[in-house]
Amino acid sequence: MTATRITGAGRHSVTVPAHRELRPGTLAAIVSDVADHLGGRKSPVREKLFG
Repeated sequence: MTATRITGAGRHSVTVPAHRELRPGTLAAIVSDVADHLGGRKSPVREKLFG
């Protein structure tokens, strides 16, 4: 699955594997990529995704 965010600053896409379970390193890389794009830390991204 690919999630895309389009803003005035451009387009950012993240590909999430369609596996039933993700390896911890894969999930950490996805969270890091999103946090880097948003210019922030990983913890708010994890909180938003997992509550």
